[in-house]
Amino acid sequence: MFKRIDHVEIIPADYERTMVFYTGVLAFKVKSRIPLDAPPLEEIAYLTLGDTMMELIKITSPAPPAAGMPVGYRGIALEVEDMDRAVEYLTGKGVPITWGPMDLGDSLRAEIQDPDGLVIELRYWK
Repeated sequence: MFKRIDHVEIIPADYERTMVFYTGVLAFKVKSRIPLDAPPLEEIAYLTLGDTMMELIKITSPAPPAAGMPVGYRGIALEVEDMDRAVEYLTGKGVPITWGPMDLGDSLRAEIQDPDGLVIELRYWK
């Protein structure tokens, strides 16, 4: 019945800055950008990375994220081909590693954050 997660939605504080981060730094590709005339919705963009998709939603005056670790989705995880190369590439782009890398036995795990501080896990499976 259920096949897969189709996409993950993000409402960024700065839509264009976030678009540049995901496409320019993390190499997501723009599948489509759809302008909307349905306030507060202004535009929806679908970004792909391999066979996964993210939906960025541009809205008028988005609210700041809640402080602390609220109940709900915490972040996304990107599988990397080589943790050392990923860390070197990201730090070279000015993206700090906020946690790890840590050896978890069958994998290596690290974290970065997008421009709004949303967690992006990096995972290398041994």
